[in-house]
Amino acid sequence: MATKATDERCAREIMETVPMVMRFIRKELRDQGALFLSLPQLRTLVYLDRCPGTDLSGVADHLGVTPATASAVVNRLVQQGLVNREAHPQKRRHVVLTLTRSGSQRLRHVRETACSLVKNVLADRSASELQKIMEGIALLGNVFKGVVTREDR
Repeated sequence: MATKATDERCAREIMETVPMVMRFIRKELRDQGALFLSLPQLRTLVYLDRCPGTDLSGVADHLGVTPATASAVVNRLVQQGLVNREAHPQKRRHVVLTLTRSGSQRLRHVRETACSLVKNVLADRSASELQKIMEGIALLGNVFKGVVTREDR
């Protein structure tokens, strides 16, 4: 069983490292012109890819914004042809949101570019270091899969 000091040190390392990796990816995507979307738009596409058929309140919860703000983000994505918005078949005041083919392609392009950027950073690491990173990431993923629902991801 881990000690309280070890738990805290591990938590601090995660809280420092994950945002640093994400800042690197966002900066590089912007610098290379691969990110034609705002961060909330990209996060919305990722969420709709994981939870197709969700509604505006699901997007708002995921982004941590008001329904009005989520609606504005979704409207821009609809205008760009990246998201379909349809009336909910049973709930009159709800809409169903899904990615369009173009939205899926755009998201796939951004993900592939991001993976390539990370791969380039990792290229100089030894096989042993890469194995440790993969094991750590897998363990971290398994820990959080138990506490985060599909809709929260």
